[in-house]
Amino acid sequence: MRIDGKGRIDRSRTLNFRFDGQRFTGHPGDTLASALMASNVRLMGRSFKYHRPRGVLTAGSEEPNALVTVGKGPHREPNTRATVQELFDGLEARSQNRWPSLAWDLLSVNDMAAPFLGAGFYYKTFMWPRAFWEKLYEPMIRRAAGLGALDGRNNPDAYEKAYAFCDVLVIGAGPSGLMAALTAARSGADVILCDEAPETGGRLRFEEEEVGGLPGHAWAREVTAELAGMDNVRILTRTTVTGAYDQGTFGALERVSHHLSDPAGRPRECFWRIAAKRSILTAGALERPVAFRNNDRPGILNAGAVRAYLHQWGVVPGQNVAVFGNTDDAARTARDLQAAGVRVCALIDSRHDARPKASCDVFTGTVIANAHGGRGGVEAVTLRRGDGSEIKLNCDAVAMTGGWNPSVHLACHMNARPVWNAEIKAFVPRPDMVPGMAAAGAANGAFATQTCLDQGIAAARDAVQALNLTAPDMETPQAENAPYRIAQLWAVPGKGRAWLDFQNDVTVKDVKLAAQENYASVEHMKRYTTQGMAPDQGKNSNVAALAVLADATGRDIPGTGTTTFRPPYSPVSIAAMGAGAQGAGFAPQRLTTSHAASVEMGAPMIEAGLWYRPSYFPRDGEKTWRHACDREVAMVRNRVGVCDVSTLGKIDIQGPDAAAFLDFVYTNTFSTLKVGRTRYGLMLREDGHVMDDGTTARLGETHFVMTTTTAAAGLVMKHLDWVHQALCPQMDVRFISVTEQWAQFAVAGPQSLELLNGLLDTPATDADWPFMACGPVSVGGVTGRLFRISFSGERAYELAVPSRYGDSLFRELVRRAEGMGGGAYGMEALNVLRIEKGFITHAEIHGRVTAYDIGMERMVSAKKDCVGKTMAARPGLVGDHRQQLVGLRPVTATEPISAGAHLFKDGDAAVRVNDQGYVTSVCYSPTLGTYMGLGFLENGRARHGEVIRLVDHLRGIEVRCTVGDPVVFDPDGGRMRG
Repeated sequence: MRIDGKGRIDRSRTLNFRFDGQRFTGHPGDTLASALMASNVRLMGRSFKYHRPRGVLTAGSEEPNALVTVGKGPHREPNTRATVQELFDGLEARSQNRWPSLAWDLLSVNDMAAPFLGAGFYYKTFMWPRAFWEKLYEPMIRRAAGLGALDGRNNPDAYEKAYAFCDVLVIGAGPSGLMAALTAARSGADVILCDEAPETGGRLRFEEEEVGGLPGHAWAREVTAELAGMDNVRILTRTTVTGAYDQGTFGALERVSHHLSDPAGRPRECFWRIAAKRSILTAGALERPVAFRNNDRPGILNAGAVRAYLHQWGVVPGQNVAVFGNTDDAARTARDLQAAGVRVCALIDSRHDARPKASCDVFTGTVIANAHGGRGGVEAVTLRRGDGSEIKLNCDAVAMTGGWNPSVHLACHMNARPVWNAEIKAFVPRPDMVPGMAAAGAANGAFATQTCLDQGIAAARDAVQALNLTAPDMETPQAENAPYRIAQLWAVPGKGRAWLDFQNDVTVKDVKLAAQENYASVEHMKRYTTQGMAPDQGKNSNVAALAVLADATGRDIPGTGTTTFRPPYSPVSIAAMGAGAQGAGFAPQRLTTSHAASVEMGAPMIEAGLWYRPSYFPRDGEKTWRHACDREVAMVRNRVGVCDVSTLGKIDIQGPDAAAFLDFVYTNTFSTLKVGRTRYGLMLREDGHVMDDGTTARLGETHFVMTTTTAAAGLVMKHLDWVHQALCPQMDVRFISVTEQWAQFAVAGPQSLELLNGLLDTPATDADWPFMACGPVSVGGVTGRLFRISFSGERAYELAVPSRYGDSLFRELVRRAEGMGGGAYGMEALNVLRIEKGFITHAEIHGRVTAYDIGMERMVSAKKDCVGKTMAARPGLVGDHRQQLVGLRPVTATEPISAGAHLFKDGDAAVRVNDQGYVTSVCYSPTLGTYMGLGFLENGRARHGEVIRLVDHLRGIEVRCTVGDPVVFDPDGGRMRG
């Protein structure tokens, strides 16, 4: 199907590729679709619902039919449009959504069941019997969902993300985009020009017309060469701008190596975040098909796509083509085909007053009423004249056009709606639908090349003037300036199925049925029929479907409205948006300095935030984790234990206003804290809920070190930065995270001071180091820091040294502790120790509790302001109706309780309306010989001593528990203070 002398690709070289295991050849510059079409392959896919045979409809990213899976093994990428996949040597592609093969798809039996599978049949069928939903319907729907499939193994391909900034972003490199970019660049503006095609030119690549006395594609290359030589211009081809966001931010996907057989280390894709002061939308327009009976047969293409394949790739879909439309593009297509030596059996124009010039049979006031053929493609069409008479013509391809829709999608991404232009029968963008964005050319409803050039220059002039730059005088090249004439034609009346949405198998009848069943809202119709929900997001079908709905409901099109356009404009792989976060990068492993030693001791490592920490340290003879945990708890309570607490966030805060800044971010006062002392602090979010807690030490008059929880270290750092910039920029204070710079170890237990004094160069005493003291110490000549704080309820210290000494210090601490009958303890024991003392973690301060809920309302100082103070005092956030922190112990000490269980009054049914609280943390306390936990209970502080029911439906646990104070072990803190 190649046409001699046509096409602008390199035919001197041959590329080999496979489709469904069969070997084919093509040329550099081909797409997979053009190469298959050249080999007379018409069937390229199956539709989603009915599995009808489908061929190529378009020549761009709006393609709804020819979706294939490219690559093999873990490199496999499904749902790739054959129309944009560039050919390379060795390309492997497979059709999808069929079984066992594309030609013989057993699931095409759905097509015979079409009378029973109309719009909304899912909703009508799967409601009953009710028990069938989980056992039959949902599993069946999930298996049928989707089109292509991933391999299931980790994707080994590399992806990148990048950031760019510019004065003017030009979206689309057609005639208007090139002129806009050239005008802005010559004015001195920094310009980024993006286009999803491999080269610039837009529709000029696909047409036979002149611009400035040159063939259109040659003129585009000249302008592009000038732009490429300018230092203030970046040209991004193979790059689709996928979304418009606040403050001039745009997302863009660059396909870096999809077209290469050997990427040679290049990433597969790069996702750009582009910040632009001004943007110009020159994304062109999309041709819409006409709905008539069987208009989905392979070999029926949009007329503009037929011209694209002819002029760019030298390929035609058939040798006996019928051309059908309602604009002058139909005659243009017929003339171009005939000039290339392709037989046009008929030019069918629906307009009664049309006078097309073509040397073939011309039918005016006539439409195609039906297309005949099988899975191999169209074989004939039935024409219906204005008087109702019909005639059948043999043909092997149809080029149809229903007009053009400006690509308004990006202009609508901030929830603005386009306006209806009755002259061109399409929606166009309004000014400033996206702040700072202007539309030009076909995206603005201008379909003459001359007008596109003029509008590109005008839009660029406005953009650079807004940037206080001066636009140079620009001479507009001369180009085609024919008026755009169109007659309304959305669907040809008649029996049978006329297709609107080719991918989701939505017909004219489906839309009318939706209206009949009162799904008259455009959004309701969309969901009821699934129109526009395919991968093409309605690019081919939206306007025609809206028009059919308008007609069915007796409204006009503007009154019917449009569906919501959301980003991305075309599909974006999750791997590209999350570049760098796949594999181990998805959850980076952060290892403490004691990690190697802990693993050598046999400790299972568990995730704690982003860190890996030891769960427990097993010893010979211990059969379960509980045995090790109970031993470690007893070890800390009676002798001494060592725990790596380096993962706690550490933020160094310095400056003349450091103390005042801490007063503002904490609920309690830190400006009165003496040098060499540490204080516990509580931090609120702006909405009054608890964000985090921790201790802050004052190392000097203007020097503090804040400690956060492991889970909230990054969140708190971000919060401090925001508070400083937004709420108190006048404060002279600086802060930096030093979490990784210090290795820190808790030494806890009655013998903790004895162990430390065997290491410190200067022994510590209770007089010098009272509870909550802090300061510098020396360990073997290494300067470190010592904090007398406790998270266990025992006499305890935390010793910090520069990270490079962490491994050796941990090993030495553990060695000495073991010599004293103690040793290392892990997260399980740490959890037991803190629950016995009623200490909270993010299991309790999970984002929905206030200082009042955890019994710390008195920590919110009445003498100063702080972040969240006013909001925390709202009536809904205080009072006896709130669920308050309590301790829980089973009536029978040996009965286990579970975190996540819910709490009910004794005797009440365990149903939602009777729910009075929930459990956050549980453990078995070897110290007290009972299971115990922490939780939240309505008016819990007034209910100490009451017996309630703890119910965990998931685990089948139901236990009667006694409510009590969260602090159970050593409630007066005598052991901790020493």
